[in-house]
Amino acid sequence: MEKELYPDGPLKRVLITGPESTGKSELAAALAASYGGEVVPEYARLYIENLGRKYEYQDVEHIANQQVRQYEASRPHAEWVFFDTWLIITRVWFEVVYGTVPGWIDDQIRKTRFDLVLLCDTDIPWVSDPVRENGGERREMLLEKYKIELDRFGLDWELVSGVGEERNRMAINLINTQIPYVKS
Repeated sequence: MEKELYPDGPLKRVLITGPESTGKSELAAALAASYGGEVVPEYARLYIENLGRKYEYQDVEHIANQQVRQYEASRPHAEWVFFDTWLIITRVWFEVVYGTVPGWIDDQIRKTRFDLVLLCDTDIPWVSDPVRENGGERREMLLEKYKIELDRFGLDWELVSGVGEERNRMAINLINTQIPYVKS
């Protein structure tokens, strides 16, 4: 696949995804720091935390639209952009909660490019909070659904496991192995 070119060189996009409470936000921040990149933060959490009511179908669709806008706006000054979640999670959210997925989401996933997707394993203990809904066995079920969706859309993905620095080192090793990179 041809790389997009920008004045400061090719832009590399890495998606961090996975079930709830698997360290996605921490990993995205650690990788951005390591590569001198930027993080596109998780929009869903902030939106749901500030909603003041139970989310509804149109809220999830709003989140999906915002995720697309975030992707389209990811033309940073840095060479690397790390996305803390994205439409794969939202697609599965629609499927699991509502049993239907807006058709435009599949089209958007197909036309979007990531250089690598890092799928966070469930080896980090689940921690409850007011926004999280899917601990225990549901987390394992969601992990399997994410694997299926990543494969179905032909996304290049790797499973990241380990705790703390071990997880960060594994992710860095996967990125360095999968994405051509020369540090200046």
